[in-house]
Amino acid sequence: MPADSSQMAPPEPPLRTDALRNRERILLAARDAFASHGIDVPMATIARRAGVGTATLYRRFPTRDALVAEAFSDQASACADTVDHALADPDPWRGFASTLYRVAAMQVADRGFGAAFLRNAALSPELEERRTRAEEGIARLIRRAQESGALRTDFHRTDLTLVLMAVEGIRADTPQAAGAAARRLVAHLLRSFRADAAAAPPLPPPAPVGLYHLRD
Repeated sequence: MPADSSQMAPPEPPLRTDALRNRERILLAARDAFASHGIDVPMATIARRAGVGTATLYRRFPTRDALVAEAFSDQASACADTVDHALADPDPWRGFASTLYRVAAMQVADRGFGAAFLRNAALSPELEERRTRAEEGIARLIRRAQESGALRTDFHRTDLTLVLMAVEGIRADTPQAAGAAARRLVAHLLRSFRADAAAAPPLPPPAPVGLYHLRD
């Protein structure tokens, strides 16, 4: 039976041209500020960079988390897609390694994204879905690589958090240098993660850390 049309909420009217323009300016300013200084940049600073008043900013994005989620929607999709692509690779080790390289590259290219995607806070349903999808995919990548015999059996999913913590600490004069440092670091770590590493000693117990510890 069709719903009573009198009880259905009316559709939201489309944004006016000037409102749409302000929204895009806010998002551009937010992405730039988050990438340069992290996601704790004052909202007033973002409004000033966008050339709008703080009231206009909060009218479009009532909370910081709402702005963060919208600003990094595309990057969140790209991260989840990276994991999906790696799972489709018939070589489990190559899929696992390529994910570490690509996620590290995303981290150093846009520090705001790493903080946003990994923060322990209420996220938009869309961003939460993408993060959950990425986390579940990474768990499958680890399991596949271990079952193939390529990844050490004592590698734990929290070790990935340690990798991301290490990459988070990279500082360099240029984006290119930061990218090169991230690749070098990941290459060193991957050598220790290989099951066939010569005389590799046992790893210590898994660290009691989660992704959200990167920003806490």
